[in-house]
This record gives sequence, structure tokens and C-alpha cells, in this order.
Amino acid sequence: MSQNLTSTTQDAPKKPNLRWRVNEIVIAAVIAVACAVIFWIWDIAVSPATKTALVAAPEFRPIIGGAWLLGGTLGGLLIRKPGAALFCEIVAAFISVLFTGGAWSGEILIAGFFQGVGAEIAFAIFRYRRWDAFVAVFAGALCGLFMGGNEIFIYYPDMEPVKAIIYVACSVISGAVIAGFLAWILVQNLAKTGVLSSLASGKTSR
Repeated sequence: MSQNLTSTTQDAPKKPNLRWRVNEIVIAAVIAVACAVIFWIWDIAVSPATKTALVAAPEFRPIIGGAWLLGGTLGGLLIRKPGAALFCEIVAAFISVLFTGGAWSGEILIAGFFQGVGAEIAFAIFRYRRWDAFVAVFAGALCGLFMGGNEIFIYYPDMEPVKAIIYVACSVISGAVIAGFLAWILVQNLAKTGVLSSLASGKTSR
């Protein structure tokens, strides 16, 4: 009986270490900077073309919005600690403000906060223990939901209900695909190279 008890104890999943280390803080900051650069490139290279192409149907514009959510999902998937998603998304948003010369600073920071909260809620639901493709997609979708809702409230308060639903739906889809699934694939590939060896994501993804 004692042997069975010992075996059961050994087989039980270990609780994740949720305390931050110094190197994780540094890496989270680097992730945020990298995502801010992506935000900036996306904003000047992709967003204008999308707005022009969809000038008559603004409700479909968020279909490319998932790129602006990468800070939250990547931060959470890589660091795997409470607050990582929110930290990376907010810091990335702050750096984005610097890139834009302070334009729309309030709206960008608010957006970063809500988007980070969306990802954080998703990871918290699974108690920071599950990091598979489903959770990544769920986190991206929830980020998209928060992004879409926030933008409707700030930029399009008078949008027709049907168009508003389409707007939010496109935000969710884009978040799930770009910020969720593609971010998860990126983490898997990075883990294979060994560059994540100091992180929990590098140890458990191999």
C-alpha cells in the first residue's frame, strides 16, 4: 500500500512555480519591445492598406487586428507566470506610443490594458498549468473580444448593431488565428532551437 501511495505521489502533476525570476522579467521586457516593433510595422505597412480596401465596410477591418494582440499571448505562452500577458501587452503598448510620437497615447494604453487582461483571464482559467494550442487560441480569441469591444466603445459608439457584432467577431477570429495559433506555433519552433531553455516554455515544449 505504501508503494502505491509513493507511486501516486510521484505521478501527481507538480504545481507550477508562479514566482518571477530576474531573467524572466528581462525576457518579458524584450518580448514587449519586439512586439512593439511588430505593432509599429503593422500600423504603417498593413493597417492603411486594409482601411483603404475596406473603406466601405469598416466592420471587417479587425480581421488583421490579431497582430496587435501578440504581446499578451506571446508573453503568457513564453513566460508562463501570472501577469506576464498583461505586462508584455502594456509595455508593448507604451513603447508603441513612443514610436508614434505620443499620438493616441491614451487610447493605445487603454487598448493594451484590456487586451492584456483578456489574455491573462484565459491563462488564469487554466490556472497557468495548460499551454497547448487550444489555450493559445482561446487566449487570442479572448484578447480579440476585449479589443473589439473596446474599439466599438471608443471609436464606433454609433455603429449599427449588426455591424458591431461583425466587428467584434472579426476581432475574435483574428485574435484566435494570429495572436493565438500562430503565436503557439512560434513558441513551439523557438523551443526546438533551445533559446527558451531558461524558461518553462522551453522545458515543457521539447
